[in-house]
Amino acid sequence: MMLSKKYPLGFFPTPLEKMENLSKKYTDYNLYIKRDDNSGLASGGNKVRKLQFFIYEALDKGCETIITAGAQQSNHCRQTAAACAKAGLECHLLLGGNQTENYTGNLLLSHLLGANIHFTGDNRKGEDLFSLKQKLEEQNKKVYVVPYGGSNLLGAYGFVDAVKELKEQLSDMKLKMDYIFFASSSGGTQAGLKLGVDFYGFKTKLMPISIDKLGYGDLTLDEAVLALLLEGQKTLGIDKKYTIEDATLIRGYDSQGYGVITSNEKYAIKELAHSEGVLLDPVYSGRAFYGMLDHLKSNKIKKKSNVLFWHTGGLPANFYYSKELR
Repeated sequence: MMLSKKYPLGFFPTPLEKMENLSKKYTDYNLYIKRDDNSGLASGGNKVRKLQFFIYEALDKGCETIITAGAQQSNHCRQTAAACAKAGLECHLLLGGNQTENYTGNLLLSHLLGANIHFTGDNRKGEDLFSLKQKLEEQNKKVYVVPYGGSNLLGAYGFVDAVKELKEQLSDMKLKMDYIFFASSSGGTQAGLKLGVDFYGFKTKLMPISIDKLGYGDLTLDEAVLALLLEGQKTLGIDKKYTIEDATLIRGYDSQGYGVITSNEKYAIKELAHSEGVLLDPVYSGRAFYGMLDHLKSNKIKKKSNVLFWHTGGLPANFYYSKELR
């Protein structure tokens, strides 16, 4: 089956822990955290789950060059560079913005991991992927394209697989989980979790916090997630009819736009760091964690619930945003 075709890249299962101190502070809820920031591969993160499937397919097709795209502080690009290093593949990253003299955070790590970096100005969502592919193929390279954020159905399989992992952990702990909060930006993690929940018959409510107001071209992110759900429903044989309600993100925490650090993200990062000794990042997990805290404070979710925060990693970006975070 497709879910078994993966190249080993990370440390799994990632830890599942109770947030003891925060649970004492928010007494109406039992709070847990899934530590994909501890997934290995160049400081960890959720993208390693997707990359296991991409690297397997690239090697299976005899490709020796991988290309992908993202923002300059892209966790996905940093982990792609690390995955290529581990698998012995050439890596090219198309990063939005202009060439900078000061490499820091994920950009520095992508460079240290051996990636060939191409700066693409306003195009931060992979708009130039196929023109680079053509150029590299003219040099007789066999090229494999990993989409922006790793967010196609193959990448989403990484989180279908992750649901199975979580379900087994919860079974061992004799726990159920009422809500799962997580950051959703390019849609693959969200689609994979939803497909996994339905494929494995796992009862929980997904709470995808929107990180980026922009969608893809003419599609909203909700529509892009729905397209993945409809595709995955067929390939996995899920007996369910998906609608846009199954793909809707929780908005309102993304009003300042992508990568703009506000007092909300700063508060969330300090709250988890001071309470549990766990570090978030300011772009993705910090924004999503704030969204969860707001739901807890305002009792927007059922009291006495078990609530899980899925930590998607992103630690290196803190160094890039150091001035905003002080």
